[in-house]
Amino acid sequence: MSTPTRPRELPPEVLDVVTPHTQRLVLNRRGSTVWHIETEDPETGKTAAYAVKLGYISESHAWTADAPGREAYVLRTLRPEPIHSGEWGQGTWNIQPWHSGPSLYEKWEPYRAPESSALPDAVDALSCAEALSALHRTGWVHGDVQPAHLIMGDPGVTLIDLALARGRSVPERYDFAYRGCLVHYEAPEISRSVLESGTAVPTRESDVYALGASLMISATGWRHVAYPDDAPRDVQRQAIVDGPHRPVTIPGELGQLVNAMLMPSPADRPTAAEACEALCLAL
Repeated sequence: MSTPTRPRELPPEVLDVVTPHTQRLVLNRRGSTVWHIETEDPETGKTAAYAVKLGYISESHAWTADAPGREAYVLRTLRPEPIHSGEWGQGTWNIQPWHSGPSLYEKWEPYRAPESSALPDAVDALSCAEALSALHRTGWVHGDVQPAHLIMGDPGVTLIDLALARGRSVPERYDFAYRGCLVHYEAPEISRSVLESGTAVPTRESDVYALGASLMISATGWRHVAYPDDAPRDVQRQAIVDGPHRPVTIPGELGQLVNAMLMPSPADRPTAAEACEALCLAL
């Protein structure tokens, strides 16, 4: 395993746009450094929180340098708030509003306790499905659905990290091929395509599979498919292709829905909108 590099400091190009009152390192891995900053909102004069993402070429990936620039473009098609972005000496950067709240995995931690008899909250699951369904209605596919990207805020869930989104055109300068996502949440057809060609095309159906895998691991602590933690990526992907997925032990209607979302054939999975309908009936 490679040693993490020193986190990239905020470059002059970012500091020309914002003057942080505080800054906190959030992430530093594989071609990406993310800072949480607080600064004065120019419109209200009040303190506001932002995420600053810096992309650069990593040991194994070149696309990470362009990811913040690509994400900024996607976000501008979806949200009214200003999204700042640009280039710096090692890649691209963006500044976007910070979304407060625990991730799905963090919020559902009590359900994973060995002594817990509480059932996972179907309202939370509905909020996640609604966020995904809303994204799909815009013509975008997320491509990287995972518990850490489902922020359980107020009044609802925000899907973050949209650098890998597909479905609508992106300027060629910032575009790059899709080479899969975090393997723990890949659908079989995505893993198969990456193994065969090195790339894949994420779909609404693969997003739904990833949401099902996210709900399962957040509720139970178990990945959707068994493979060694330290197995190479191609071994992990082959396990997903070969299947089957682990039994879904979540009780009740939510468990039945998650099982349907994890069907090996994309055509057999519910859409995100259908998942919302099923969850509404279960409430």
